[in-house]
Amino acid sequence: MQRYSSFQLVFLFLGALLLLFILAPLLGMFFATQSSELVDTWREAEVRESIWLTLWVSMAATFVFSFAAIPFSYLMARKDFPLKRLVTGIIDLPVVIPHSAAGIAILGFVSRNSVLGKAGSAVGLDFVGHPAGIAVAMAFVSIPFLVNAARDGFHAVPLRLEKAALVLGASPARVFFTISLPLAWRNIVSGLILMFARGMSEFGAVIIVAYHPMITPVLIYERFGAFGLKYARPVSVLFILISLSLFILLRTLSRERNKSR
Repeated sequence: MQRYSSFQLVFLFLGALLLLFILAPLLGMFFATQSSELVDTWREAEVRESIWLTLWVSMAATFVFSFAAIPFSYLMARKDFPLKRLVTGIIDLPVVIPHSAAGIAILGFVSRNSVLGKAGSAVGLDFVGHPAGIAVAMAFVSIPFLVNAARDGFHAVPLRLEKAALVLGASPARVFFTISLPLAWRNIVSGLILMFARGMSEFGAVIIVAYHPMITPVLIYERFGAFGLKYARPVSVLFILISLSLFILLRTLSRERNKSR
């Protein structure tokens, strides 16, 4: 049996307090919700549609923006260029600014009078009050998680392997797809999962861009404001259970894939 020093026991106690701080509110919410309430909530079409909308829009936003985020992360890991620190700060900016402010900024970016809004209107797409606008808001607040995770993954790939492949005649594209990307894949998958999860939980930016159709965080807020805690809590518990199950599934699949390599 592993023994702990008195110094380590203090750390263990502090860690237990931290875990209790995280778990206590969630467990209290779960214990206060009856299984019959969850069943009745799941039977509501509005709730099911809201959860499905939240999941697929966040996943779509993660998929679409990853095509730019992953190559850019590789560039950030491998190249030094002027104002690189400024660019790094810009990447992290969505994490630190208030998300209501982010929503206002995005609303101006996708409104009907903006360049993007006019381009969308030309093809019959109105971002405001549309899943496309929700996807933009979700991506804005969650993209740093993917970029930072992927950049750390590419940093960990030995540069000598890439140089050796280039010396042997491989093109930069082939080096990226056959060496850099496979070796950094674990970090990239973690970044994709984190981006998906963060986008799925966004509220502040989304509610300004698109109150309707309602994603689940907005629905929870709407029910709490209209009917109180009793009606908002079952939706919250149901959404947490589904999100947690999906998160565990994605983590498990990514680990199995990494083990098979």
